[in-house]
Amino acid sequence: MLCAIYRSTKRDQTYLYVEKKDDFTQVPEELMKSFGQPIFSMIVNLGTREKLATADIEKVKQELTEQGYYLQVPPPVENLLNMHLNTANN
Repeated sequence: MLCAIYRSTKRDQTYLYVEKKDDFTQVPEELMKSFGQPIFSMIVNLGTREKLATADIEKVKQELTEQGYYLQVPPPVENLLNMHLNTANN
C-alpha cells in the first residue's frame, strides 16, 4: 500500500497522508483550509514497513482504507510547571 505524505504550511509538525499523490478529493474542505497548502514530503510503501516514526502504522492503514486520508498531528505540549507542581504535591 503506497501513500503520499504532505506537511502543513499552517500547522507545525502536522502531516497529511493520502492514497495517491496530489489527490485530496477524500479530504474534507475544512481540513484542507486549516491544513494550508500541502507541501509534498515523500511516498511511503506501508506494505513493506513495520512501523512509522511517529504514527501508528496500523491506524494509518485503517484510516487510509476507510476514509481515504490520515492526519498526523503533534503530541500535546507538556506543561512542565504543572508536572513540577504535581510532583511537589505528592
